[in-house]
Amino acid sequence: MRKIYIFDTTLRDGEQSPGVNLNTREKLEIAYQLEKLGVDRIEAGFPAASPGDLAAVNAVARAVKNSTVIGLSRSRTQDIDAVREALQGAEDPCIHLFLATSPIHRKYKLKMEKEQVLETAQAALRYARQYFSKIEFSCEDAGRTEIDFLCEMTAMAIREGATVVNIPDTVGYLYPQEYGNIFKTLKEKVPGIEKIQLSAHCHDDLGMATANSLAAIVGGADQIEGTINGIGERAGNTALEEVALALETRNDLFGAKTTLELTEIARTSRLVSRLTGMVVPGNKAIVGANAFAHESGIHQDGMLKEKTTYEIMSPETIGLKESKLVLGKHSGRHAFREKLVEMGYTLEDEGLNEAFAKFKVLADKKKDVTDEDLLSIVEEKIVDQQQSFALETIYVSYGNESTPSAKVRILTAEGEKLEEEAEGNGSVDAIYNAIDRATGEEVKLADYSIKSVSHGKDAQGEVHVVLSQNGLSVQGRGLSTDILEASARAYVDALNRLIEKRNLQAAK
Repeated sequence: MRKIYIFDTTLRDGEQSPGVNLNTREKLEIAYQLEKLGVDRIEAGFPAASPGDLAAVNAVARAVKNSTVIGLSRSRTQDIDAVREALQGAEDPCIHLFLATSPIHRKYKLKMEKEQVLETAQAALRYARQYFSKIEFSCEDAGRTEIDFLCEMTAMAIREGATVVNIPDTVGYLYPQEYGNIFKTLKEKVPGIEKIQLSAHCHDDLGMATANSLAAIVGGADQIEGTINGIGERAGNTALEEVALALETRNDLFGAKTTLELTEIARTSRLVSRLTGMVVPGNKAIVGANAFAHESGIHQDGMLKEKTTYEIMSPETIGLKESKLVLGKHSGRHAFREKLVEMGYTLEDEGLNEAFAKFKVLADKKKDVTDEDLLSIVEEKIVDQQQSFALETIYVSYGNESTPSAKVRILTAEGEKLEEEAEGNGSVDAIYNAIDRATGEEVKLADYSIKSVSHGKDAQGEVHVVLSQNGLSVQGRGLSTDILEASARAYVDALNRLIEKRNLQAAK
């Protein structure tokens, strides 16, 4: 199977993302992880950009032992000299020369004719060859360069000692067939093309960087350039993890693979995100938080029966432990039951139905239902007893310049609906006064406490109350994302326990 080399430019092109500024320590941390990932070539920076960048590239060059370390250089002798200095001490150094070749760049940026571009690049390659045995040459904006001139530039680079020629889609302009055909044409027309490697460097301005990179492989590219998480100038670069997994998953189609240690992908992604401050979108392919998460009941049911129904690759491949069946309002009974079994609870059909109904009500209120939420639902179900009263509705009116009031509707065991309203010293006091009126019970609130059973702003609140009446004392518990509703449920729960306890004493 054909090997595709991976050229990582996270430390150079990735750092050019607006707002990203990595110091030497952070660059080293990323470089060490890229080595663990098994990246073939690491572009550590642009030494001529600043003394700080030169020093950082040198630190990476001295630290990395198992990957080629590359410094970027314009086709200028002073830039080449800066790369020479930066790569001192490197185990396997390489210089990356570039010069724009497209008509628009020649006219407006370089103000050169074709012949001048050719001669400038040739002189730079000859100078660099005195100091480097590995040279990559890039035809900047190759995607918008005339194909005949691109062939001419590539042939010249081969004659002058380049070991890799890069054909970048610098502005993300091309579509896959168009880009792939460039590589095919170069392979067919350029003399000595078999002596070098062709490289693809794509940007994602039209969202086609990964597709274009894969098309380049089909067209004959030997190396793919990109960044972790796809960060970079403007809309970013090819996301290397996407190319690697596409080749791994569809090796039947491409007949090519990287030699990356795929289980290091998730860790590398998290590190780059943390150090650059660029958050990975939840729906990002391969490394997004939702890439291996399933909430839809239909998808969860399929996953529980056979993972390949909805997953074409496994999370373990990139170093994650397992897929996530996210319980939410779209989840089905099958996933709910399996999750409870996983947590150690097995409910009979009736109990499962009741718990599932409570889960659905909660899922409509919460974005994510946590294990703690499920535990609360199940435990509440397990301790359910014969209810004398059930809270049906609650309405609270409160303002800092008005007296709090509450209106409740209580359902009795016989199906009667009792409605009452009352005022209080606070919202909770008003609710409890209204419940007392509706039920006709006279009790003393001995204790009241609140705690969160899950995390976030939409966390469920758990309220505990202790009620006493004529020497009897009972506890009640209520759960809700609304703390006032949880307070009411806890009070009604305690009343039911009180009545049950009172009836048991009377029967003795």
